[in-house]
Formats: sequence, C-alpha cells, structure tokens
Amino acid sequence: MHFPALRLLIFSASASAVMICLAQTGGPQQTQTTAEVSQRDAPFTFSTGVNLVLVPVVVRDRTGHAIGTLKKEDFQLFDKGKLQEISKFSIEKAEAPPSLPDTSIETDATGNPQAKPAGAAAQPIAGHFIMWLFDDIHLSFGDLGQTREAAKRVLKESFAPGTRAAIYTTSGRTSLDFTDDRDKLDATLDQIRPSPTIPAAVPTDCPDISYYQADLIINGADSQALTAAEAEYLVCNPGQIPNLPGSGATAGPAIQAQIAGPVRGYAQKALNVGYQDTSNSLLILKGLVRRMSAMPGSRTVVLVSPGFFLVTDHRTNEMDVISNAIRNNVVISSLDARGLYSFTPGGKAESLGPNAGDALTMSAQNIKMQYEQQAALANMDVLEELADDTGGSFFHNNNDFAAGLKLVATQPEYIYVLGFAPQSLKLDGSYHKLKIVLKSGSGLEMQARRGYFERNHLEDPAEEAKEELREAFFSRDEIHELPVQLNTQFFKTGDLKARLSIMARIDAKHLRYKKTDGRNDDTLTVVGGVFDPDGKYVVGTQKIVDLKFRDQTLDALPEAGITVKTNLDVASGSYIVRLVVRDSAGNVMSALNGAVVIP
Repeated sequence: MHFPALRLLIFSASASAVMICLAQTGGPQQTQTTAEVSQRDAPFTFSTGVNLVLVPVVVRDRTGHAIGTLKKEDFQLFDKGKLQEISKFSIEKAEAPPSLPDTSIETDATGNPQAKPAGAAAQPIAGHFIMWLFDDIHLSFGDLGQTREAAKRVLKESFAPGTRAAIYTTSGRTSLDFTDDRDKLDATLDQIRPSPTIPAAVPTDCPDISYYQADLIINGADSQALTAAEAEYLVCNPGQIPNLPGSGATAGPAIQAQIAGPVRGYAQKALNVGYQDTSNSLLILKGLVRRMSAMPGSRTVVLVSPGFFLVTDHRTNEMDVISNAIRNNVVISSLDARGLYSFTPGGKAESLGPNAGDALTMSAQNIKMQYEQQAALANMDVLEELADDTGGSFFHNNNDFAAGLKLVATQPEYIYVLGFAPQSLKLDGSYHKLKIVLKSGSGLEMQARRGYFERNHLEDPAEEAKEELREAFFSRDEIHELPVQLNTQFFKTGDLKARLSIMARIDAKHLRYKKTDGRNDDTLTVVGGVFDPDGKYVVGTQKIVDLKFRDQTLDALPEAGITVKTNLDVASGSYIVRLVVRDSAGNVMSALNGAVVIP
C-alpha cells in the first residue's frame, strides 16, 4: 500500500540565529545580560486544556444559511445526558483570502537600508485549501465516472482566487499536491481508476458475502446471516454436495454440516478484505487531515465515496480522524457516490454469482436483500458521521453530483466550536453520546458532533501544548492577545539567495510575570517561518526565551519593548511570513501575518 507523502514540520535551531535586544529609541541597541534574558530549545511548559472534547456546531436559519450571531450562553451541551460546562467557545468564519502588501525593508549586510524597486500590487494569497479524496478502493466504474466529471465541472466553474486544490485517492495510487493549475487537476482526475483489493477480473465469489454480512457471521455469531450464505452456496454449487435436495430447497442438518466450513471460509475472506480496506481508507484520511493541518487558512476535505463499513475495532481510528480534524479546523464533507440508491426486488441478480440464476428460494432472496439494505445504510453512516462531527456537509440520495460537489466544497460561513473537559473519565473506550440544545432555537436547524469514544489513557499536557502552538502557526488567523509587532528585512547573499530577518517587537513591560526569588519570570515561545504563495511551508524556527528581570530592569525597559530577531536563509521569491508569540505566564498568544518579495 502506497501512502501519500506527508509534510512534517520540524523546527531546528540550526535553521536560524536568534538575537534578543532592548530596543532603544534614537540610540544603539544594547544586548541584555544573559542572567536576565536567555534563549534555549526546550519542551513546551505552558498549561493547556487536557482531554478537551471539541464539538463543532453549525446553526442554519429557515433558508439554509449558517448564522454566526449566537453566544456561548445560547448553547447547552450534554454528555451521556449530563449537562457540561462549556469551557471553550469560538466562532470560525469563512472569509475571503487576505491580500498582504510587501512591507519588508531591503538592507545591506550591515543593516543599512537599500533602495527597493516598487513591488507589484498586493495579490490574494492562498487561503482556501480543498483536498479531493476519491475512494477508489470502493468506487465502481460507473460511480467514479459520474463523480469525476462532476468534479471537473466544479473545478472549472467555482475556482476562486486564493483557492488551491489537491487530489488524492484512498488506494494511494493517484495524487496531486495543492495547485491552482486547472490542466493538472483535470489530467490527474482522468488518471483515477477503481482500485479494489480484489480485481474485477476475478470471478465473483459465490456466495457473495459482504463485509457487513461477514462481520455478522464471524464476529456476531448470527445464525440467520450464516443460513442465508449457506442457501446461496447450495445454489452456486449444484452437484458438488452428495444427497443435495432439489435446487433452492432448505438444507438439512447433515448438508449444513458439510457446507458450514466452506461458507465460513468465504465469510472470513470477506471479513479480512473488508477490514483491511476500511483500515486503509481511514489511515489515508487520517494522514491527509494531518497534511491539511499544515496548510494556512480554511481547510476542507471532500470525500467522494459509496461509503464503507466500520466494525468496533475501526472506531478508534475514526475518532482520531474526527478529533484531529476538529482540533486543526479541517472540515470534512462527503458525497455518497451512489446517488439515488434503490434496491431491486428480490435482490441484485449480479450478486448471486454466475450460476445462481433465480434458484434461491423467495425466503433466501428476501434475507439477502435485507442484508444488502442494512449494509448500504451502514456504509453510509461513516460519510454522515465524518461530515456532521466536523462541521461539513453530507450530500446523498441525489444524482445531481455537480450541485452536490459544489455544496460540499463550500465551507459553512460560520462554525461554532464548543469545548468541554469530561469529568470522571473511566478510560475504558466507551462511547459518549453528545446532545447540543439551543435555549431559544425556534426555526433554526442544528448540525453537531454526535458523540465520541473515550480513550483508554490521558493525553500528555506537553504534547497537547505543542499541538496548540503548531495549530496557531499553520493558521491564517491573526490573534492579538499580546502587544507584539512584526517587521521584516532582508539582504541578498547571492544572485538568488537572501537572509530574511523576522523581528518580533514585544512590549515586555505589560507581560504577566510571576515573581520568583525576587525576579519577574516569564517564558516566551517565539515561532517564525515562511510559506510560499501556494501555502506550502518552506522554513521556520522555534525558540524558548526565558525572561528573569529584576525590578529595576523591568522598570527601565523602553516603551518600544524588546526585539527577538530570527534569521532565515531563503531563496529569491514571494513569501507569506507567519509569527506566533506565546506567553506561558499569562497563557496568551499573538499571531501575525506579513509578506515579503525577494528579487
């Protein structure tokens, strides 16, 4: 199985040099003593919510438009019927991609400003990322053909400036990274083919046992599911069983004993293949959600699939997909590629094998159709759950695939994110049903996460803290909880090379210090880096800055504050600059955007 390459962020001390200085108005900069200011590489230490459960909620009015005027007090959240305190509340708003002017200063190696040619007008930067995921493991030729053409139409007609699209498949055989090149997108779509684990050229097994029915037989000890498969086996294998009664007749105990082994063998094979196919689909989706978390701006995964069945063992991976998507503001929307789905009375003839004909008894046909219906609904559940739980849209039971894909590729204008910390967790992997209630919701429709599976261990606070800072860095959102200013300058080190300085000017007088041994202690985490115009991460660095100011030093700090200067070596080109500063004592953060064009 080929997995798509995932871009991982690694902040390295060797990627930059960090200088901390006191900014003096009208005079030279003076380096602070190492006893009071120092920088180091260290694990994150600031506090964060551990095991916080996040619940996206989309509220729509009678016309179907998402509304964003509600407040935390308008919601009630229940976990297993118990009212919970909503400790986190935010509103995510889909906005037009920002345009950032180039405000950087070009200097020589000693810092003297140089004349810089007038740059081009500010252009919209990549701010909306759509990942199209085609489930080629489960898609049929017919369903794939229709949805692929619809996707081409949507990409042609609805590709706004600042949007980038990527194409992946659950088999991993076809992929294209984020781009706005329509020709490449079309060509990649044309390459997608159904890629089932068992090729279509292999004759259909008879009995044709679905993953759903196989789970009932092997894991559920369902005697009716086994009997239905045995009846089909008898029709498919006339003359192979001694003393076999007339075609379609009910087998007696002796005949059942002879065929039970082969039928269970078919069921086990279907179970193994189905389990692996679902596992691969979830693992690919999990990896792509993490890949999306490294894209700045709004992030949507569009899953095109006929659905697939999840057994209990798959639920942990499904929960990981949903939790990671919520945590990283990735919306998963889904389209049921089967469209308007219907069942043929008496079952699908092609599913009975090449020799079955109409020989199954009416009872066996009805039982088989019943399992096909149950399997179809079970396969659809995962598509609905992924969409509902992450704030996305679910399009199904409709053959207008172009309209459906246009709908699911559009992120809701407003998504509320409610967070709560579950109390008295048993850490037993049990399912928690969630219920969200609007105190005054007359005429409003609500879509919300339906539940979560409890983990069997607590999350590591340090890892949670690292993830929180990483999320802020890869977001396009600006946060202004700290008094921080962003400035950039660069000087050319070669024809196509430059050293870029990202400077964070911080009003250190107004940080929230802790008094320790007569010092004013605080720790700043400063993350600076750059992205290319397509939103791909290029290079960055992270440093921990320890402040231990004496009272007299703190009083004497200039109003301009302190400056943390980070140097990055980059190639000529256009870049989006991202700066995040975290104050551990105050548990607050600022995040700023900038732009630079290096000739």
